[in-house]
Amino acid sequence: MKTLRLLCAASLAALISVSSQASAQSTTLYVAGYGGSYEKTMRDEVIPAFEQANGVKVQYVAGNSTDTLAKLQAQKGNQQIDVAIVDDGPMYQAIQLGFCGKLDGLSNVDLYDTARFKDDRAVAIGIVVTGLMYNTKVFAEKGWAPPTSWNDLKDPKYRQQLVIPPINNTYGLEALLMLARMNGGSEANVDAGFKIFKNDINPNVLVYEPSPGKMTELFQSGQAVLAVWGTGRVQSFASTGFPVDFVYPKEGAATLLTTACPIAKPNASPLAGAFIKMLLDPKIQLVLLKEYGYGPVLKSLVIPEGLGKMAPIGERAAKLYNPDWTAINEKREDWTKRWNREVER
Repeated sequence: MKTLRLLCAASLAALISVSSQASAQSTTLYVAGYGGSYEKTMRDEVIPAFEQANGVKVQYVAGNSTDTLAKLQAQKGNQQIDVAIVDDGPMYQAIQLGFCGKLDGLSNVDLYDTARFKDDRAVAIGIVVTGLMYNTKVFAEKGWAPPTSWNDLKDPKYRQQLVIPPINNTYGLEALLMLARMNGGSEANVDAGFKIFKNDINPNVLVYEPSPGKMTELFQSGQAVLAVWGTGRVQSFASTGFPVDFVYPKEGAATLLTTACPIAKPNASPLAGAFIKMLLDPKIQLVLLKEYGYGPVLKSLVIPEGLGKMAPIGERAAKLYNPDWTAINEKREDWTKRWNREVER
């Protein structure tokens, strides 16, 4: 990893530097993105090279996707954020609300079709999957077989040992969708998912936890042994040496695209687009794969042997369910109110 880091620092200066005139337009670039281990990866592996190449200070504003979208709405007409990094669901909302500017130069990038957004108002920088995380050491000690199904969330042996993010978080929302789909529902009808959560899963839930830091703490303290989480988060947690593994449930798993867009505002800095395109550089894509378990978005990227143990690459990626976020976002606010009323009370 040290070698890869040095290569990135040495080559990115030539690769991503924009003109000195553009750099002079702004001395600080405000990037809003995820907290926890993702923030650490950005601060350690990405931001220093960009700052050095462009003579700019990057101010990182940590928060989950709904936090960042709320900031954009609160700052409407006086945007302080330059780059937003959020899940694909909130990104569709941000585009619809007019918060995202156009990314120039993406036509020259070898992207998978799923990574592209209409009119290049955003781009995916990594592919994540929502599935199950479990403590391998505890399962082995108890003689439990690893989970294989979304239905395992209902197993009474996990009573008060299960952690799931709420549905204002993409992981929780996609768990609801998967349970609905398995029982005859869809994005248009999630009643079955709500019923299962309320009647069958709730007794097992220790807490509906949106914070990545709190999630890892609950596992480290032994209070939680099973969770709904994403490949990126689980890969990062496993990289610390903690005994967890990720499961792609047999009924299928849902994609979650990590996406980025430059914020539309008067005198927007060209560095915003440059920062996003840096995240698409093959070397950074490999950093995000190694450190964070992201499936790369570049078609031609050669993945070194040993990388991508949990990531959605190859055959795993081909079998994923891609949610219809246009349909979901129309109902998301109502679903959240219903969740708060019926499930997380």
